Amino acid sequence: MIYTVTLNPAIDYVMHPLTLDMGFTNRSSSEEIHIGGNGINISTLLNELGVSNVVLGIAAGFTGEYLIHRLQEKGIASSFVLLDKGNTRINVKLQGIVMTMVNGMGPKISQKKVDELLDRIDGIGEGDTLVLTGSIPKSLPDNMYDVIMRRLDGRGIRFVVDAPGDLLMESLSAKPFLIKPNNHEVGRIFGAQPETPEDCMPYAHKLHELGAQNVIVSCGGHGAALVDENDEEHIVPTAKIKLVNATGAGDSMVAGFIAKVNEGASFEDALIFASACGTATAGSKAIAKRSTIDRVVKALHKQMGIED
Repeated sequence: MIYTVTLNPAIDYVMHPLTLDMGFTNRSSSEEIHIGGNGINISTLLNELGVSNVVLGIAAGFTGEYLIHRLQEKGIASSFVLLDKGNTRINVKLQGIVMTMVNGMGPKISQKKVDELLDRIDGIGEGDTLVLTGSIPKSLPDNMYDVIMRRLDGRGIRFVVDAPGDLLMESLSAKPFLIKPNNHEVGRIFGAQPETPEDCMPYAHKLHELGAQNVIVSCGGHGAALVDENDEEHIVPTAKIKLVNATGAGDSMVAGFIAKVNEGASFEDALIFASACGTATAGSKAIAKRSTIDRVVKALHKQMGIED
């Protein structure tokens, strides 16, 4: 079973303002509401692909109840610790010429509720996959991912980590099955400015040497690089699409890669499918549908000269 953890879920309220003038009343042409959080995004795409998974996390208040209700509507299994006070955060996204975001703080989480979540995570065992991704609330320890992985060490669990900076680097001692930084995150870690998959490949090798079994570095429109568990290199381009909303594109890549590897696909094929999933989401208003992913896979195969 695949489990995703979303410690800081959100309701994403997306508005399409006609104007955006500070100090004045602005009006929106349309609005959308999505349930958000990196783990939830990954579970949403896995569910779209027909891959069984469970979302674990912490929710609060009427917004938390709405989030859980939406997951139920989508048919996504979940197990959330419910807080006694506060509300799951709301992120306001203003989709204009450029995306402008105001992210909420989220509720305060007591140690008692952290322990309740850890008790639920204790049910994960041999052969399961645990995906740790997204921000950590201010009220939780900065090393929360490391705490979880150390707690589960030695149980035969595959860890997947998609987190920035120190969170990512601290995870490497647990030898995660997969990490997926983007080129900018890799640049900040190593004090460089890599842009293309070729630029990122030496740093992917370094992350592999530090403990990560498989390292994907996404590079936006330039494509993606992978150093796999056999220390072999793979590079795929990005299919050409009209960018609609990049939110969740990286999460979709993670979901696509896990789904294909679980099917027994080669790392090369898994990376191609992961790239198509990320691109399909970037070309959609929300997490991509399977039909869109399939179209992008065909376009990417054609672009790469691969016969379907």
